[in-house]
Amino acid sequence: MTTIASVPRTAPAAAPPARFRDLLASEWIKTRSLRSTPWTIGLTLLFVLGSAALATLADKAADSGPAEFLPFDAYPAAGYWTLTLVASSMGALTVVSEYNSGLIRTTTVAVPARGSVVLAKATVTAALWTVVGTAASTGSFLISQAILDRHHAGVPMTHPGVFRALVASALLAPVCALVGLGLGVLLRHAAGTMVTSVFTLLMLPPMFSETNRWSADIKHTLVSAAWNRLVEPWEPDPGSLAYTATVPGSWLVYTLWPLITVALAVLVVRRRDV
Repeated sequence: MTTIASVPRTAPAAAPPARFRDLLASEWIKTRSLRSTPWTIGLTLLFVLGSAALATLADKAADSGPAEFLPFDAYPAAGYWTLTLVASSMGALTVVSEYNSGLIRTTTVAVPARGSVVLAKATVTAALWTVVGTAASTGSFLISQAILDRHHAGVPMTHPGVFRALVASALLAPVCALVGLGLGVLLRHAAGTMVTSVFTLLMLPPMFSETNRWSADIKHTLVSAAWNRLVEPWEPDPGSLAYTATVPGSWLVYTLWPLITVALAVLVVRRRDV
């Protein structure tokens, strides 16, 4: 009679939790796999740089001698409002598109740590749009100065106010992209997120003036108002009746908006069902 030895059953080994760098790689693959991403970024950069060239060519200062750095030459509002719109929309789509397609369920099953997923999305989004914003800001300045140099009206990058305007314009894109991403997690609806982003970043600031203290205080807490102040190379007129934002306060606005929106997104995604 043959005796069959029993083999003890072992439980399958649990898969190791996903490392944060693995989440970063996954989010980067998702971003670069979208065919619309390079086209959107390329067309946006082309429009921003073209706006800087047209604004410089149209400026009467091009016919005068070197006087001062004029931010509306290198950083015209039309180009950078477009950059704000595109960056916030693309930031929102990194989240909203997964909710609409149902891919977010697969993601959260594979990675139960939802907060880490949001942070990975935010990191990739911030890195991508920092590169885009830097290219737009630096390119805008170089193009405007190349045109002004022909009229002996250019200024070097060491000119007072130039570097601050360059950095502020470069960081405008990642700030708006992170705000859009945070709103996308909170609202989870494409149209609602787009409308909220456009209203908050572009339409709300002109509703407030700087002639009243309460109105100026509200306006100075908004991203576009902070950008306007940071690209201004001159100091406010002491005799003016307007309440002008401060440079440190504007940098603080740049810091708090993405931090608060992303922190709220992490908090909400942990407590809410997908």
